[in-house]
Amino acid sequence: MNAVGIDISKGKSMVAVARPFGEVVSKPFEIKHTTHEIAALIEYLHTLDGDTRIVMEHTGRYYEPMARQLASADFFVSAVNPKLIKDYGNNSLRKVKTDKADALKIARYALDNWQDLCQYTSMDALRNQLKTLNQQFAFYTKQKTASKNNLIALLDMTFPGVNNLFDSHARDDGSQKWVDFAESFWHVDCIRSISLTAFTERYRKWCKRHGYNFQSNKPKEIYDNSKNLIAVFPKDALTKTLIKQSVTQLNAVSATVEHIRSQMNRIASELPEYPVVMSMYSVGASLGPQLMAEIGDISRFHRRENLTAFAGVDPGANQSGQYEAQSVHTSKHGSPRLRKTLFQIMECLVRTKPYDDPVYRFIDKKRAEGKPYFVCMTAGANKFLRIYFGKVKEYLASTAETE
Repeated sequence: MNAVGIDISKGKSMVAVARPFGEVVSKPFEIKHTTHEIAALIEYLHTLDGDTRIVMEHTGRYYEPMARQLASADFFVSAVNPKLIKDYGNNSLRKVKTDKADALKIARYALDNWQDLCQYTSMDALRNQLKTLNQQFAFYTKQKTASKNNLIALLDMTFPGVNNLFDSHARDDGSQKWVDFAESFWHVDCIRSISLTAFTERYRKWCKRHGYNFQSNKPKEIYDNSKNLIAVFPKDALTKTLIKQSVTQLNAVSATVEHIRSQMNRIASELPEYPVVMSMYSVGASLGPQLMAEIGDISRFHRRENLTAFAGVDPGANQSGQYEAQSVHTSKHGSPRLRKTLFQIMECLVRTKPYDDPVYRFIDKKRAEGKPYFVCMTAGANKFLRIYFGKVKEYLASTAETE
């Protein structure tokens, strides 16, 4: 048997080939992620006698060009969690961290775990797109939050509390009523410097121009409130420019977030598990695609425990001799975006309190036992994933039988 260990990095990799009993077939050598050099590696690996298995770390997106090319050449390829390689012992007290040493370490790991290696299956185009979109969604959501906080900070200097004047939900294009209002009435003096009648007429025209419902009592409420506000920045061209630019930036990133959200839902709807996932309580058009994007193909997980470990919400264990810990932290070794999505789903359950939902009843049971908040939420996420695993597996099996 030939164990090929590949230490992946950006644009290049270090390759080592080992056999049982410490035999090194090929000392570590470097190849670049180009068609020519990968083809040369494939040609070399085909010359090896015996069964060959290739192992590399699942490092972001860097490993995918190598894994795809080798898998398409009919090799057994396994992409393992970097944590497994890190925790794998070298049987040495020396601490050596080089690409060559890591490549040999991965090869030895492959030999010791030969029977347990899972074969790499490249995600289909839809799952790959969905996962990439979810990464971009997370990035632009952070940008939206930062832009929103920046705008509120500026408005606190010109129109304090304007973001609390309206409670309307965001539109499909990401625009919000208070943001549009702040763009037109960017300073408190834009309101209190004129009469209530004049402001009422301006507000009515503003609602018509932006497509908002006009409430007859709202102008007076805003006008009376503006009389007691203190503006720090003066009403001048510079202040207006700062507010306008901040509004433009927030609207742009909000539109991007909503566009990505809609595209994620469209792509997720083409996946086979979409109906059963969307039928689960508190999983909607936003959280559902995020959940499917991070979990991926459920067939990768052979047991429920594999899925909860992947998400990093599996309960740990700490016992030695007479000592046994009563409370152990979860591993948190999996996808942080998946854990965030699960936490949002748990928050929705706690907020809506659906007593007919088994996950909420489980969370409520833990709270009744006096468990801390985050313990209850993590336990709920664990149970949710177990139910997710069972429902999706059962649904996909039933659809496969009917076909």
